[in-house]
Amino acid sequence: MNSYIPTVQLNRWLGPLSTIRNRYVFTLDLLALLLIPGLALTLRLDYGQWWSKFGPALILFTGVALIVKLPVFYRVGLYRRYWRYATINDLLLVVSVVSLTTVFLTLSFILIHGDLADHNLAIPRTLPLLDGLLTVLIIAGIRIGLRGLYHYHQRYNANRKGRPVLIMGAGEAGSLVAREMRANPQLDMEPLIFADDDPAKVGTCIQGLPVGGTSLEIAALVNHYHIQQIVMAIPSASYSRRQELIDLCRETGLPTYSLPGIYELLAGHKTISRLPQVDIQQLLRRQPIKTDQDRVATSLQGATVLVTGAGGSIGSELCRQIARCQPAQIILLGHGENSIFEISLDLRLMFPQVVTQPAIIDVRDRQRVERVVAKYRPDIIFHTAAHKHVPFMQDNTEEALTNNVRGTENVLRAAELYNVARFVLISTDKAVNPTSIMGATKRLAELLVIGTAQRTGRAYMAVRFGNVLGSRGSVIPIFQRQIAAGGPLTITHPDMRRYFMTIPEAVQLVLQSSILGRGGDIFVLDMGQQVKILDLAVDLIKLSGLEPERDIKIIYSGIRPGEKLAEELFLDSEAYRRTVHPQIFTTAFKGQVDLEGLRQSIAGLINLAGQTQSLPDQDQTQLLLTKICAAVEQHQVGLVGRQKDERSEYTPSDSAYRRQLSARI
Repeated sequence: MNSYIPTVQLNRWLGPLSTIRNRYVFTLDLLALLLIPGLALTLRLDYGQWWSKFGPALILFTGVALIVKLPVFYRVGLYRRYWRYATINDLLLVVSVVSLTTVFLTLSFILIHGDLADHNLAIPRTLPLLDGLLTVLIIAGIRIGLRGLYHYHQRYNANRKGRPVLIMGAGEAGSLVAREMRANPQLDMEPLIFADDDPAKVGTCIQGLPVGGTSLEIAALVNHYHIQQIVMAIPSASYSRRQELIDLCRETGLPTYSLPGIYELLAGHKTISRLPQVDIQQLLRRQPIKTDQDRVATSLQGATVLVTGAGGSIGSELCRQIARCQPAQIILLGHGENSIFEISLDLRLMFPQVVTQPAIIDVRDRQRVERVVAKYRPDIIFHTAAHKHVPFMQDNTEEALTNNVRGTENVLRAAELYNVARFVLISTDKAVNPTSIMGATKRLAELLVIGTAQRTGRAYMAVRFGNVLGSRGSVIPIFQRQIAAGGPLTITHPDMRRYFMTIPEAVQLVLQSSILGRGGDIFVLDMGQQVKILDLAVDLIKLSGLEPERDIKIIYSGIRPGEKLAEELFLDSEAYRRTVHPQIFTTAFKGQVDLEGLRQSIAGLINLAGQTQSLPDQDQTQLLLTKICAAVEQHQVGLVGRQKDERSEYTPSDSAYRRQLSARI
């Protein structure tokens, strides 16, 4: 055991030297530090003069310099760095460390100069300064040399030749792309030339590659250099500018790839070795929206938060964002044990300081919901648990009613009973003038929230989503699977349009609304103009480096039951305005919800859904949709007409369609 302890301590001390490359660097530094004092003295005096006079003093100085410099180099991490990727900051560290040791040696030898002279060990006073200057040059030179040798080897390695690549963007991101391509031969990509719209860069060389011209000259560069792929490396450009450049690249007929977003790039979450197709955010046709997350963090810090549907796409991302705000604990409530296990594991790994409590509960079980709320007494509840697929809910009406409506009612009752201060319901634009069972059930859920807020005076609110890009079961993952399989892409109707938002936008909207709401509010994100599903499909095919109809066919399957051609965001009866956040709207519900009457109607609707199971699906759906719409109208008292914010562009485009459907059924 006694012999083991010094071995362990030695291994800990030499840990950074355990790799071959660091041993080489350490050995080179050691040899350099042994030779530098003699070289410095030679520059100061003739060799014949100093060896006889200063030989012993030089040996003393060299030994002291080694004892001082090597431990300092080690402690500041010069032997933990990967010098093939040395940057100016690494070289500045070398200069700083050597300067520090030089000052120490200079002052030390000045202070003891008299004592050394008495023993014939004095050195010239300028020797420590010359030694420091040479140390900077040689130690830094060793590291620059290692970096240069590596990149020389990468550039002139004759054993690999990848597909010729043009990089659009000769900035920091483009330089990183070129370096990563060379460092990863398995990518089979060989950068040949840059293009950049900065006139000052055109004609220069970056990473040894010429900047051949601007974006307007891409076609000529492609032909001249026989380019086979184009990589976009301008992650900080605006959406509109990226689209212009992508269109220019598409005209060449070559596959075009895009770098991840600038924040992901700088954070190191993505590298060129996992180069994706053009970012899904580009399908939004607008700039992504950012909200005030500092205020959100302040409101959630130290709070107990309950999230229903915590294992879903929105619920799980909501939990991750909440965990960043340092809450006291997060209650992960969900019906599926596997999804709750996954998000629980993620949170424990990413945020070990945050307490998480999994609760495997179906929101339709009122008693169990009340028990979990009574046990943890949350300060805020985010209710995301719901069924969302329109065609499925058309054929499973009882399931839609019990989960989306009765589940919401149960969670609201528990929140009211145990004095939960804030409650946020995740709703949908399909709740506006609903033509589907799913949309109608979400409208009932909204009314339950508004009615409870009116009765309690608490900050209970709802948030209406558009279609969430990339969420589980949404159109983008479906299209991507169809593209990966070679097509075709299936679209219901060429004129089908939807509002779209990303998962981060959806979660930010929920969190921002939680601090803006005063009670009975419904919040909506300004999602710009509706996007045609056909345009979305065409863009996605092109951004995948393919051509619509030539490489991937598009077919039309017809509108499914319950679907609209276009969605709406507000009811005629809702007065809406922009909040303090310019890209978030809120509605002011001017009527009064008959909460008890609404609850009785909900119970009757659920009973009716069970009794009509024997009817044909279409008849049952039409009957229940009519009854639900009647219940909605019946329990909204004293409504006022729409009061449109003059800055808004939203209009009730489908009201006529809704009225036609109501008349038909």
